Amino acid sequence: MKIFFKIMLIVSLVASFQLQAWSQMSYALNPEVQAKLASLSFLEGTWKGTGWMMGENRVKMTFEQEERVQFQLSGTVLQIEGKGRADGKTVHHALAMIQSGTEDGKFEFTSFLQNGLRGTYPARWENNQLIWQPTEQVRYVIKLNDQGQWFEVGEYDAGGTWYQFFEMTLDKVK
Repeated sequence: MKIFFKIMLIVSLVASFQLQAWSQMSYALNPEVQAKLASLSFLEGTWKGTGWMMGENRVKMTFEQEERVQFQLSGTVLQIEGKGRADGKTVHHALAMIQSGTEDGKFEFTSFLQNGLRGTYPARWENNQLIWQPTEQVRYVIKLNDQGQWFEVGEYDAGGTWYQFFEMTLDKVK
């Protein structure tokens, strides 16, 4: 009987702590997070165009690209799905989720690739450009060019000099 009372006491204590934790959690919309993500609203929509990328063999491959960008979770997450095709085959398929970081202009860029790779990387809004870096030596820069097109480059840092290995230019279709 003593064991039964000890078990009941432990269950009661655990349950009371969980109830207290749940009662303090708020599901209210966070306008501050929405405002931080609003700087990226220029990306929202469907975009189509072309691009090129340099493979490890240093051969330039061209592709057709489509990007679908939409806010999720009441504007607190930006979702980007990109599909690239060349010669009738998918050569790139990725999904990214961008969330607000802890500082103004800072974001977390989580990407998922068709080959199963995934990761969360630092990103920042700087000089009207979204810059994200999967490594210290690689960065991608997305901006609107003078024609209002999505213009993105990928660059590799080789000892302080950035070399371009990727570029795409997309028109907004929706």
